[in-house]
Amino acid sequence: MEIKKIMVLGAGQMGGGIAQVAAQAGYPVVLRDIKDEFVQRGMKTIEKNLQRNVEKGRLSAEEMAAVLGRIAPTLSLEDGRDVDLVIEAVIEDVSLKREIFTALDTICPPQAILASNTSSVPITQIAAVTRRPEKVIGMHFMNPVPVMKLVEVIRGIATSDETYRVIEELSRKLDKVPVEVNDFPGFVSNRVLLPMINEAVYCLMEGVGTAEGIDTVMRLGMNHPMGPLALADLIGLDTCLAIMEVLYDGFKDSKYRPCPLLRKYVTAGWLGRKTGRGFYVYET
Repeated sequence: MEIKKIMVLGAGQMGGGIAQVAAQAGYPVVLRDIKDEFVQRGMKTIEKNLQRNVEKGRLSAEEMAAVLGRIAPTLSLEDGRDVDLVIEAVIEDVSLKREIFTALDTICPPQAILASNTSSVPITQIAAVTRRPEKVIGMHFMNPVPVMKLVEVIRGIATSDETYRVIEELSRKLDKVPVEVNDFPGFVSNRVLLPMINEAVYCLMEGVGTAEGIDTVMRLGMNHPMGPLALADLIGLDTCLAIMEVLYDGFKDSKYRPCPLLRKYVTAGWLGRKTGRGFYVYET
């Protein structure tokens, strides 16, 4: 099977980035979200990213125009009726993902592959609502998508070898490095990363150090490019909490219990960079 046209669901930070790299690789892309303001914001972010590349001499103005011309914004799931691949990149809500995949299974052509950019939800759980579980797979991109090379490619229990092969090949065409990962909550990346972030939040809550101090220890002592609390702000504290909830629910192990301070910040609406406040304060 050859992928010729792609639909991306969700025009936010991740979905917009996925649409951008797919269009840059030459694929026609349908970018769908539930509100026009979300789609337009996503398109403006893509345009800004591409313009930055033009200014740095990495892209010509003509190439930028061609990339933007390959992205068709929409509010309708029905526009997935002629695509070969859908990459879902909505919020980490299991019920919402299952609802979307149920609809996609009816709308998309029988040969279409349905992929999820979920960062923690088991692919088998999503695939179970479709009549094509062999064509459901995980494509977990890293943030920011245009910069980061890794894609975790996650097989559900029923994912076929052919589906995996097609997605592995596509990932390389998108200039990414695919790594095969089996279907467990959090996969590899977030099963390792999020408990570290969660423990950093515990350190802050318990007064072991300030946010700046904790991040400095991890940057200078462990050679991390970004401290865990600053990284949590970049990811979004609501997303961090959702992933910890999936890990805690999936493994029933107390080591994955979300820190109460993380939960409190999310309740307060302090979600990180996207709201102007998280563990740090940002200019909005």
